[in-house]
Amino acid sequence: MRLRVLGVLSLFALFIVVAVSASILASVSRELTQELQINRVAALNRFAQVADDATSSGDTVPLQRDMDRYSALYGEGIVVRTPQATLTSGGLSASRTDVGDALAQARLGLSNTSLDAVQPFGRSSQVIARSFGTANQVLGETALEVDLGAAQQKLRERWLLVVLGAAAGAGLLVAGAERLTAWVLRPVHRLTDAVAAFEESGRATPLREEGPPELQRLSRAFSTMAEHVSESMEAQRQLIADASHQLRNPIGALRLRTDLLALALETPGQKDAAAGMTRELEHVEEILDGLLRLASAEHRVQEGLAPGGAGSSLGERAGVLDAWTVLADAAGRVAPLAEGASDRIEIADPPAQPLRFRGNRSDLTDIVGELLENAIKHGGPEGAARGTGANVRAGVSLRGGTVVIEIADDGPGLTPEERASSTTRFWRSPRTAGTRGTGLGLSIVEQLAGANGGRLVLAAAEPHGLVARVEFPAFPGVREGATEEGTPDPVHEEAAPDTARGLAHGTAHDAGLPHDGADGTRGGEGHHA
Repeated sequence: MRLRVLGVLSLFALFIVVAVSASILASVSRELTQELQINRVAALNRFAQVADDATSSGDTVPLQRDMDRYSALYGEGIVVRTPQATLTSGGLSASRTDVGDALAQARLGLSNTSLDAVQPFGRSSQVIARSFGTANQVLGETALEVDLGAAQQKLRERWLLVVLGAAAGAGLLVAGAERLTAWVLRPVHRLTDAVAAFEESGRATPLREEGPPELQRLSRAFSTMAEHVSESMEAQRQLIADASHQLRNPIGALRLRTDLLALALETPGQKDAAAGMTRELEHVEEILDGLLRLASAEHRVQEGLAPGGAGSSLGERAGVLDAWTVLADAAGRVAPLAEGASDRIEIADPPAQPLRFRGNRSDLTDIVGELLENAIKHGGPEGAARGTGANVRAGVSLRGGTVVIEIADDGPGLTPEERASSTTRFWRSPRTAGTRGTGLGLSIVEQLAGANGGRLVLAAAEPHGLVARVEFPAFPGVREGATEEGTPDPVHEEAAPDTARGLAHGTAHDAGLPHDGADGTRGGEGHHA
């Protein structure tokens, strides 16, 4: 936009400079032409008068002497034709075509004493002529060859000055146009940056009111709007957190009363009903707990994205973490759940060099634990009961300065549309509607990953299943190739942003993620939870 506006203003400025310069150049040419014409016509009239006197007296010697003297002084030739003779000076001949034409017109009483406008480059001379005699009779003609060289040289010098002045003026106008463009567009660029920052962080950044009055009003309106939207978003998050927190006490009291009521019940039907009520209360408590965690994570993400807030969202327990240690710790916590469902968790061997990144250990344990629980719940072969017999594979790797923790299952997976919606609050796949859950797990994982400077990526596994990957910037000093030499590459990501090659069945190898060999086998033994 800046180039377009500057281009238009520059073209307009150049047009003005060219128009003014052309007018000045034409004026200079007219001035020099007029000055030269006045002088030469006066000389021509004088020679016509002297020629008339010489015709009357019959003595042309004084006339010839004046002609020779003039030609010697100005370098211009003269031709005077009288009834007695034709006189010449300065090498001008009456037989020359242009001179003959001028004398013929003068003989007819058509005096030609006008000079064409002097041009910097062109013919160097022009002939003017007039007749002399009485009102009733033309006695003779006088022709003068006007030398235009001196006037042309003077014109070129003046034109050079005008061109230099025009160039300087054009430069000043273009510089002024650039300053004007910057003055007009600076608020627009700042508004664009503020919109991008607001879209990313959800926080309003007040804009300086500068530039034209219209843009100042626009900046003021945006600042007000962004502040209101930011306050509204913060109020919504706070409302969720407050409501979840305030509901915990009455729900806890209700559960206590339900437990006491269950003790007083006698029939099996009554006890089953009380147990069902208790399960529903537990589900409500899980939802409230998830809402609190989600609100906290969203708040920390916004704090981290705020100007000057980098790293502030990690909390007091932030530090440098080892990815494999985090994975192993989380796997140990969910091991009882996996054993109870006859599931299997395979963890790749630790890399030769620790893969470190900065984060909050509690958050990372929650992230990886949630992904492992999700894989255990929804993994398993076709036809098996949901959450039983699942093979969960996990490992860590380093990709282009990014530490990756990857967890894959062999369940039915999610379609691309379902993966796009999976981080929406309370979203659940229709295929898992019968399993216990709140629909907040992946939303919390996504927000916690963002609060720690990372991101969550979901992809399809082959031949079926889901790959969940959390990526974090590697801590300075972690080198590419941290896995042992000869280790197969980690899971290969396809070109599409939401698909990736999955992990095959078997044990993990070294620090790489589970990987098929050429014959479908896998080298090395992994760690099993």
